[in-house]
Amino acid sequence: MYVPKYSVSNKVLKNIGSIEASREVIENAPLVPSFEKQFQSDAMVRTIHHGTHIEGNDLTLYQTKKILEGQEVYGRARDIQEVINYRNVATLLDELAVKRGDYDPDMLKDIHKATVDRIIVPDKVGVFRTTEVVIKEEGTGNVIFSPPAHVEVPYLLEDFFAWLNDSEACDIHPIIRSGIAHYILVAIHPFVEGNGRTVRSFATLMLMREGYNVKKFFSLEEHFDTDPADYYEAIAQVDRQSPNIGSRDITPWLEYFTHVVAIELEKIKDKVRKLSVDTRLKVKFGEQIALSERQMRLIEYISDQGSGGMSELKKVLPMVSEDTILRELRDLLTKGILKKTGTTKASKYVVANK
Repeated sequence: MYVPKYSVSNKVLKNIGSIEASREVIENAPLVPSFEKQFQSDAMVRTIHHGTHIEGNDLTLYQTKKILEGQEVYGRARDIQEVINYRNVATLLDELAVKRGDYDPDMLKDIHKATVDRIIVPDKVGVFRTTEVVIKEEGTGNVIFSPPAHVEVPYLLEDFFAWLNDSEACDIHPIIRSGIAHYILVAIHPFVEGNGRTVRSFATLMLMREGYNVKKFFSLEEHFDTDPADYYEAIAQVDRQSPNIGSRDITPWLEYFTHVVAIELEKIKDKVRKLSVDTRLKVKFGEQIALSERQMRLIEYISDQGSGGMSELKKVLPMVSEDTILRELRDLLTKGILKKTGTTKASKYVVANK
């Protein structure tokens, strides 16, 4: 049975720690349903746009949004179809996420069918490749990636899924499992076309099934597409080690992949925290209140802890002078958002009642 070679390096550990901290905040944030729906909708549009754009789709984010809203846009028929297909993939992932049983190659085939519907010839849709393929560099024509021979594909996939469903592999952290699946399936390159989108969708499916969909608020595709050179180099760094997939050390890719997840979840965490504080204040005071970034962090701490003295608040803003913190606090007192309790030396700040 195939067993991936990798180590949980300090970088991977640090990234997993950051992911867990962000996930905790996001999962427990007191957001109203309308905000949750908006976050999910935004993430969906970004995932579909960037997931197709990285593969050469010319449509803009705005055009993608219009297509998903059922409106007509001017563009290449193939580009429009790719967006429609990726939306259908998202629906399929929701269905597969609640499907009982192990992961299997049919899931991969079903995702591929939805991904390339009406884009490639029908007899190659949802069918593992029966020909050799190479990836060439645009412009130079140099071969930059030679996947395994097509006769090896069924056996490599059989080995991979046997490992993925094995009880020992199931104990591995879901983010690492998803990262391993992402790399191995890209390396096997099971289909003639549409591998990137299919593989990234399968890796997302794993996160959904294993408790890391994090309310569907984030888009890894956006990060990959923003810096595709980094994405492809992280894969190539492992590819170059050996022609034999089983002997490659995947650690460099996992360091990159976990870093991407950590960054994206941290961005969502910050948005969620700000929104949850804004929402609490709006409910309390009946209007939106303009706050500085420093004030946001002070209120967030005081709101979460119930109160905060100067010694604690200095730790919240360690790079800021005590005078500046006092100035921010005075402004919050003036606005009626905070109130001061206790004696001068032992005074605490608490969120004021309306």
